Amino acid sequence: MTESLPTIYVDADACPVKPEILKVAERHGLPVTFVANSGLRPSRDPMVRNVIVSGAFDAADDWIAENVREGDIVVTADVPLAGRTVAAGAHVTGPTGRLFDKANIGMASAMRDLGAHLRETGESKGYNAAFSPRDRSAFLETLDRLCRRAKTAPGRSAP
Repeated sequence: MTESLPTIYVDADACPVKPEILKVAERHGLPVTFVANSGLRPSRDPMVRNVIVSGAFDAADDWIAENVREGDIVVTADVPLAGRTVAAGAHVTGPTGRLFDKANIGMASAMRDLGAHLRETGESKGYNAAFSPRDRSAFLETLDRLCRRAKTAPGRSAP
């Protein structure tokens, strides 16, 4: 894998957009690292790396946070992981195309905490909307934009 290229790190447990990530990464010539607590489908593509971590709580999140570099791309629905990787200078998106950045990560964290509190007190059942084709399309657009941005950042070279 080329050091000058950004890497796409994927919080892969329950990630609904793995095929889309591979498609966009291949188009941009970027390496992908899937990180999970359980089995992943092997790939013969030398640009795809699978990392299986222990079943410990947040082990995949910790691995990603420890390995991400400034300018890399992270795909996660986990707001605390998004916060850690935004702080490291990564470009971060959720699988629905929701961007996390320095301007909105504080609000995203506060809303997550509020939702958890409402579920704990029984005020909310906490149902999440089903993943839709519109979410998939928004994700593809966002990831493509982040790849272009990451490849042209200072200190990075396009293939």
